[in-house]
Amino acid sequence: MDPNEKRKNWMGLLAKADPKLLASRFTAFGAVPEFTWLRAPEVGGTMVRGRMGGTGAPFNLGEMTVTRCSLRLASGQVGHAYVQGRDKTKATQAAIVDALMQSDQSDAVQATILAPLQKARDLARATQAAKAAATKVDFFTMVRGED
Repeated sequence: MDPNEKRKNWMGLLAKADPKLLASRFTAFGAVPEFTWLRAPEVGGTMVRGRMGGTGAPFNLGEMTVTRCSLRLASGQVGHAYVQGRDKTKATQAAIVDALMQSDQSDAVQATILAPLQKARDLARATQAAKAAATKVDFFTMVRGED
């Protein structure tokens, strides 16, 4: 898989992760590495765009609050994060994980933080799919012989 695609996947996972689960996995990883801020966590807004049917002309759907930050680890890796809402702690943790995934600690970060987050996300999706499947109605057509 393309390295940019891998990074896109883990950054999406971090952005959508439950803040409490991310915090617990982040704590389980161990000591926070030394870093310097390139852009301290800041809250702002962004325009969300949509498309009718996923393929139509884009339109402005509305605004969403986001928190973003950027940092550099003492070892030189740069991490970025954009998360929905006003959670500066989550943004900081996501940026640190992003930077660590670009370092020699990526395997440990993957096992300790990202794999449990992915498992929780998969479980939530399966639970939601099961709830939706329970309400499914199967319609069928009977041939009436009036041809």
